[in-house]
Amino acid sequence: MRVPLPQPVPRRWLRSAIPLAIFTLLLVYLWARSLRALSGCKPGAQSCIAREPPSFQVRQQSGPLEAPEREEPQCLGPQGMLGRMMRPFRASLNPERDVELSLYLAGWRELVRFLAPLGSIFAFATSEASAKVTALEALVHGPEAAHYTSLATMVAWERPGIAPRLPAGCPGSLTMLLLHRALRWSQLCLHRVATGMLGGPDAGAQCSDAYGTALAPHHPWFVRQAAHLAFLAFPGRGRLLELACPGSKEAEARNALVRAAGTLEDVYNRTQSLLAEGGLLELA
Repeated sequence: MRVPLPQPVPRRWLRSAIPLAIFTLLLVYLWARSLRALSGCKPGAQSCIAREPPSFQVRQQSGPLEAPEREEPQCLGPQGMLGRMMRPFRASLNPERDVELSLYLAGWRELVRFLAPLGSIFAFATSEASAKVTALEALVHGPEAAHYTSLATMVAWERPGIAPRLPAGCPGSLTMLLLHRALRWSQLCLHRVATGMLGGPDAGAQCSDAYGTALAPHHPWFVRQAAHLAFLAFPGRGRLLELACPGSKEAEARNALVRAAGTLEDVYNRTQSLLAEGGLLELA
């Protein structure tokens, strides 16, 4: 009597199972990283912040973001998506060369709203960013709120020996560093989409390159591979421009994105300087 052979696994099932497995690994990694962030600093570290910050000079990497003078598109106005994002970020840069945390976080809230429609994997990433914003807002409005009015006051408060009873090491500084890196990716992605040439790399390839510059060095191999797969489903340049500036001509939408990227770069560079002075750039 012949024993029937097992039926082969359908190829269609394999094609759907592989991306699902990669996405599951990504979820596990981000969940573990969130737990680590809530638990404090690196294992065995004596302190979150170095006592003598290393010398560091911030360099503007993406070049000047000049836009020609023209009538302001509606998307940069009070009700526009980009306008609502740019105003709090710009206002967070105070004259003392510091960053006001409440305004910085308000800018991040609007940035999350802009990035959320870019696909399911990016919706998950923006939910992680939103959780970090919420964690910092709890400090800004918590019992030690006087020490979390700005980035400089937070860094000073979380120095060794200043706040010895912090429940999770340096919760604000670590969370701020992770948001800071994500802000760099957002800025590079928007800038490259806005200035990309016809016939050149598409928006997904450009934002994938931005990921390689800003975030990939801090992620393990399997997360980098999952991210590169996700960028294959990234919206095209036209769709991104429509999301940024609904109803505008392409030239107007590109100009608006250039200006938005310029605002994010100003915030990034100011934050980079302050984090470097506090010895925080290698915290995680």
